[in-house]
Amino acid sequence: MVDLPSPDALTGLATLAVVTFIAAAVNAVAGGGTILTFPVLASILPPDPGRLVTANATSTIGLWPGSIASAWAYRDERVGLPPWSAWLLAPSVAGAVAGALLVVVLPPRLFDVCVPWLILLSATLFAVQPQISRIVSRPGAAGAAPPAGGGPDRPAVSRLGTAAALQFLVGLYGGYFGAGIGILMLAVLGLLGLGDIHRLNAVKNVLAMAINGTAAVLFAVGAQLPGAHDVSWPHAGIMAVAGVLGGFAGAAVARRLPAALVRRCVAAIGFALAAYYFLRSA
Repeated sequence: MVDLPSPDALTGLATLAVVTFIAAAVNAVAGGGTILTFPVLASILPPDPGRLVTANATSTIGLWPGSIASAWAYRDERVGLPPWSAWLLAPSVAGAVAGALLVVVLPPRLFDVCVPWLILLSATLFAVQPQISRIVSRPGAAGAAPPAGGGPDRPAVSRLGTAAALQFLVGLYGGYFGAGIGILMLAVLGLLGLGDIHRLNAVKNVLAMAINGTAAVLFAVGAQLPGAHDVSWPHAGIMAVAGVLGGFAGAAVARRLPAALVRRCVAAIGFALAAYYFLRSA
């Protein structure tokens, strides 16, 4: 006789699907969807000492298809970008490898201690996005659209090198936890004069896809090692389907929805969750 999921389990799965859809849509616009999916997974997974590590790995794998969808949906905004913009893929992947390995090799207790601080950092990044966006969009600023009629086709070597080093750190954080990397990347990409915020967002989605994909592969491989963290594949499968739908939906409405409202809601959730985890660990 096949055991059917309990009503509570079905409610948890339905909640995870809805939250993942929203998270993938938020990722397509700015980033930070992990803030939403991580606590849901942490609450519905079986209680054990490594539950938060499993939730992090499952969330990364489950959201990756959504990042692929949003990167594809933004493909038109990447037309005409300079070839050197692809150079940021290498430090993104290298950083993601280092960050994911930290999750695999470090004890779960250390991860439990870091979670509140990582969520607080992510929420803070969302709260300051207006300042970042104004800097990026300001005429003559590093992230503003280049003036009509020309300008250099590539940034100074030192500026690109600085951006690559910062992108490695973003990848490191993305491989380890990931919530809020979109805002970090928009700030880094703003150094390179790639265009307006929509073009920056298009590049950001590709780099996020690379970071999340690298971490997802390493988490999946690491789960097969003796004594390593686990991955809840049924939950990851549900998230993958909902994430693809949310990624396409988020990209489709990105220029219509008030981005400030999305940012405020996610930031508020992030601050509340950070407070919850701080109180729980006290």
